[in-house]
Amino acid sequence: MHLSEGILPLNWAGIWYAAAIPFIVKGIADVKKKSVKLAHFKPLMGLMAAAVFIISCMPVPVPTAGTCSHPCGSGIAAILIGPIMSILVTSIALFIQALFMAHGGITTWGADIVSMGVAGSFAGYLTFKILKGLKMPLFICGFCAGLLADWATYATTSFELASALHGSKPLGGVFMAILIAFIPTQLPLGILEGFLTGGMISFVAKRRPDILKALWEK
Repeated sequence: MHLSEGILPLNWAGIWYAAAIPFIVKGIADVKKKSVKLAHFKPLMGLMAAAVFIISCMPVPVPTAGTCSHPCGSGIAAILIGPIMSILVTSIALFIQALFMAHGGITTWGADIVSMGVAGSFAGYLTFKILKGLKMPLFICGFCAGLLADWATYATTSFELASALHGSKPLGGVFMAILIAFIPTQLPLGILEGFLTGGMISFVAKRRPDILKALWEK
């Protein structure tokens, strides 16, 4: 998610920074531990960072919401490296995009991390784990995880915008208005991300099942 620079009042920008920082600190602390246990973890983490960067680097402007729509990639990353690591790589991708590509902003970086990193990663990861526990086909698990990770990101973004900008208007009404503004673009993009996630997870499971087994057992 790329909230435009300056769209959030500084007090709200600070709140979302405060919400995002603990996840970043936890992710940095966990990198060394996971790298010791899994020799291939750092290269895989780098690959996921590149994937999230590329997947989320195709913005479709949504002028009525003051931001843009695009696939996210955090669902795929959360399944393969875990939600905390997914938040970390997402934050790196978002920072580079904000700094060098004017996608999002520095003041809105914390809010972008919370929506695409935290909400997207945990929605995708928990959906995948629940469906996998129910012994659903792997592609279906991945599809639903990618779909809900994408939609959770935009629901969270809508809340971030509504909570900061609703003024004297009811929060619920502004939230629904922003959420509805995303539907024409994000409904099909979410489905596309579902197919992308399901296909990638199925591909990795066929080619390198050892990687998934090692990751999911940790």
